[in-house]
Parts: sequence; C-alpha cells; structure tokens
Amino acid sequence: MPNLSGTMTGFPQILSEAPSVKAALRRRIRAERSARTPTQRLLAGRALAGIALELPEIQSARCVALYVSTATEPQTGSLRQALRRQGIGVVLPLVRAHGLDWAWDTGGQLRRTAGSGGDEPAGPTLGPRGLLTADVVLVPALAVDTLGTRLGQGGGYYDSALPLLDPGVKVFAVVHDDEVLDAAVEALPAEDHDLPVDGALTPLRCLRLPGRSRV
Repeated sequence: MPNLSGTMTGFPQILSEAPSVKAALRRRIRAERSARTPTQRLLAGRALAGIALELPEIQSARCVALYVSTATEPQTGSLRQALRRQGIGVVLPLVRAHGLDWAWDTGGQLRRTAGSGGDEPAGPTLGPRGLLTADVVLVPALAVDTLGTRLGQGGGYYDSALPLLDPGVKVFAVVHDDEVLDAAVEALPAEDHDLPVDGALTPLRCLRLPGRSRV
C-alpha cells in the first residue's frame, strides 16, 4: 500500500486537488480498516466506550448524538449501551434524501435501510433538528488531523448537519488512533464546506483539537 504522506502535505491550501487527495485517502484507510480482525474490532469498541465515558462533556450530558457503526468502523455498540444504562439519551442519524434526520436510540431492534446501506432505529423520527437535542456530538470519520480537519465518507451529510449546532456543543470525530494525522506532516485537505471538529476520540485517548474555534 503506497505511503501518501508526501502527497498530503500542504493540500489544505490547494482546493482544486482536494477531491482526488480525499479519494486516495479514503481508499487507503478503508483498506486498512478491512484488515482488522473481528476480535480487534470488539476490543477497540469496548476501549472506546471507556474513553468516552471519562469525558466531562459526556458525564454532564443529558443527550449524546452518536451513530450505528458499520462493520469496519470503530464499534459504537458498547458505548450506546453504556450511555443508556447511565440514563443519558442517545439520538442516532437517519440518512434521507434531504440529509440527516434523527431518532432516539431505545436499544430496540435496528432495521437495515436500502438507501444508506446502514442500520437505523425503527421508531418515529425527530427530523433534521433532532440533532439539537444533543449536548455532545460524536461523528463518524475516516481520519482527522491535529488542526481538527475531518475526513468523512464523502456523502456530505454531516457537512450539512453540523452547522445547525450551537457553537458551545462539542463535536468529536471517532477514529482509530492511527487515523489521527499530524497536520504538520500529513494534513488533510480542507474545502470550504469542511467544518473542523473539536476533538478526536479513539480507543486509546481523546485528543482536544482547535476545532470550530479556528473558523
């Protein structure tokens, strides 16, 4: 697998080439994620829950926006269960043609959706502004750099949803630890619609980042 480090440096300033750089990074990271074993994924998910529950923002939250992880993403099932056990509400995204709707995570059975290819709650939706019930938002990502630039899957759903949030609501990207990139070495491409995140949450740590304070 090629090392793209030299290719990445400086690309946040070269917006015309950002889409191709992002596509190459997505291929690389998806391949690396697919190589992890089920046991590695299970253990990482449990560790992720432990790190997340130590965050002061989550300990004081009444509601957390999370998501149902796919097979290769850092697993969120243990965290969702732990939050509900502590009486913290969890809202999950529903992918729709217009963007993201949200629904409560009741712990009930999830349903597979044809459009997004993911799982979602089967109950009534809260609409796009359901995200505003959350005191903390944990978002999926393929990578994040130390400036807070997030690389998503490419659908643009969170790019549209996150601007709805009050500036005081913290947004953390959930990634594996090796998907946190040093911006001085391997900066992620940042386009105008890319909203920085406030932290990177991994199975090993939570790294605080400049986030939306720098925009």
